[in-house]
Amino acid sequence: MSASLPPLREVIARHGLSASKALGQNFLFDEQLLDRIAAIPGTLKGETVFEVGPGPGGLTRALLRAGADVIAVERDHRCIPALAELADAYPGQLRVIEGDAMEVDIADLTGGKPYHIVANLPYNVGTALLTDWLSAEVWPPAWRSLTLMFQLEVAERIVAKPDSSAFGRLAILAQWRSEAKIAMKVHRSAFTPPPKVMSAVVHITPASAPEGIRPKTMAALTAAAFGQRRKMLRQSLKGLPGALDALAKVGIDETRRAETLSVADFIAVAGEMERGR
Repeated sequence: MSASLPPLREVIARHGLSASKALGQNFLFDEQLLDRIAAIPGTLKGETVFEVGPGPGGLTRALLRAGADVIAVERDHRCIPALAELADAYPGQLRVIEGDAMEVDIADLTGGKPYHIVANLPYNVGTALLTDWLSAEVWPPAWRSLTLMFQLEVAERIVAKPDSSAFGRLAILAQWRSEAKIAMKVHRSAFTPPPKVMSAVVHITPASAPEGIRPKTMAALTAAAFGQRRKMLRQSLKGLPGALDALAKVGIDETRRAETLSVADFIAVAGEMERGR
């Protein structure tokens, strides 16, 4: 930590900050834990990191200590003065944008350079942001890795395997052209205020993309297949043009349910749908 920085609890007290339930905020104070999270992407010295919802800057401090150049987007104006102090303590390393991460253009903010995304995501927008980052048309994407804190239940859905209750659309979107793993679990007591559930940090890196499959085709296929997950595929996919024909061509029984198919099965069906266009 920069010698000029007071403890995070002191900063929060001085600025009268409290975690906003409406914004899905829960603060982390444990410096060692935060350093462990910042280490998950690998060496960050000189790397650009995009951080969503830094709040008072706990994880931001760890990223700056690791030598990263951080672009932080925070919509809670109450936290901006505390983040400004952090920017002063690490000259040239931290750029703070007051705004909504759902609306900013990361490519514009990063100048088109590759970057890592590291965030203790606000619970109320985490899944929407992840889905957006996984849906890039150009692959590999500009981001080199995603290191993201989620509720444990959401993290388990991201890394889930077929034939499990957690396996669904999020698992396929995360795994069809990426590698996803749970890097560490975080007990609820580590947060202030403690959330009602456990959390986990998910680490995702881009992998080779299957040729000829557009993200929007995979998105449409998974949305239809899992929109009524208890129904057979012949029922859930009947409204998606070309889907049932593609199922037949790859030899998948239409009486199966979506959760019994593998990621490779979904890739095969999406590929046939593309060829049948």
